[in-house]
Amino acid sequence: MFGSVSFDAISSALDALSLRQRTTADNIANLQTPGYLAKKVVFEDALAAAVSGGSGAVSATIATSLEPTRLDGNNVNLDTETLANIDTGLRYELATRAMEGKFSSIRTALGNA
Repeated sequence: MFGSVSFDAISSALDALSLRQRTTADNIANLQTPGYLAKKVVFEDALAAAVSGGSGAVSATIATSLEPTRLDGNNVNLDTETLANIDTGLRYELATRAMEGKFSSIRTALGNA
């Protein structure tokens, strides 16, 4: 059960979403830092490809945003970061519930053994 594709995929998603939350917080913290370029965490396509290939284990990557910059060279958009934070929080909650379901199945199986 712990080495299953679904368990690995959920675990990878939780790790990547956690990284995305930290990265979003860093972006917001640097909203007024001249020359700071926002970072983006990417993992969804790699996760989908890994699951299709029979493995759910992937690592997220951090890319620099290519969005246009303001006059001070900073390209952090507070509206975009706020929406990303909300979206990430909802996805994290969903993945946590999926993992909870996995553990519930294990508890049930152990209780019936």
